[in-house]
Amino acid sequence: MSGTIRRVGVVGGGQMGAGIAEVCARAGLDTVVCEVDTIAARAARDRVAGSLERAVGRGRLAEADAQAALGRLVFTGSLEDLADRQLVVEAVVENADAKTEVFAALDKIVEDPGAVLATNTSSLPVMRLGRATGRADRVVGLHFFNPVPVLPLVEVVSSLHTSADTVAAAGDFAAGTLGKTVIHARDRAGFVVNALLIPYLLSAVRMAESGFATAADIDAGMERGCAHPMGPLRLADLIGLDTVAAIADSLYDEFREPLHAPPPLLRRMVEAGLLGRKTGRGFHVYDRD
Repeated sequence: MSGTIRRVGVVGGGQMGAGIAEVCARAGLDTVVCEVDTIAARAARDRVAGSLERAVGRGRLAEADAQAALGRLVFTGSLEDLADRQLVVEAVVENADAKTEVFAALDKIVEDPGAVLATNTSSLPVMRLGRATGRADRVVGLHFFNPVPVLPLVEVVSSLHTSADTVAAAGDFAAGTLGKTVIHARDRAGFVVNALLIPYLLSAVRMAESGFATAADIDAGMERGCAHPMGPLRLADLIGLDTVAAIADSLYDEFREPLHAPPPLLRRMVEAGLLGRKTGRGFHVYDRD
């Protein structure tokens, strides 16, 4: 790939994919968001439009800039529309089979052999996804954090196959174009942030599960006693309890440490569809947007 990245694709228009698409569009980039079908694509557009509207309402973005950003976005139900992209960020469900299928398809569709194919995975091996393609040297992790338009960090994760040029291009894009703070991580489950964060969240779940303290008191203890901006259970709700469980499974599969094993309560809540903020109920109850 030569030149600055100006044409970006995002696969997945959920909470994370919509956030990534929004920051790309706000940075002036031609951005195409691909969902599973046209209905999901329309929902993704509504998600981004709602986020931009909230940013305007909070005084963080001018109305004209919000409209300009929305005008740079195209929403589609076909991966074929990503053929001319210089960078594609995969942001589908945290499932190895689903992500591998996306990368195998992108390898056939994206025309530029030098294009960067990135994954927003929270914990899955980047090398496994790269090997689903014929260009593993161009596959890298670009792990954004939720909410993407607000949180400044991106982890750039290189596998044993990722080339130095790819790492540099990904880092330059995240820092120089999007204005994010970049840290580099090796291709191990959880990378830097989740390798530290998830055991902490799981400890809070175990504390609630045992009846040692209520969710409200656990969160208040960490917020008021340790100056954390958000308690661990409220943070788990924000991340999504299904995502927390998936990351925990990846960490346990790699390290086999008991502190990484998802507690039974977490698994039951996921089975019950009590996934946190996105479903209106997790360890706390939320108003649905």
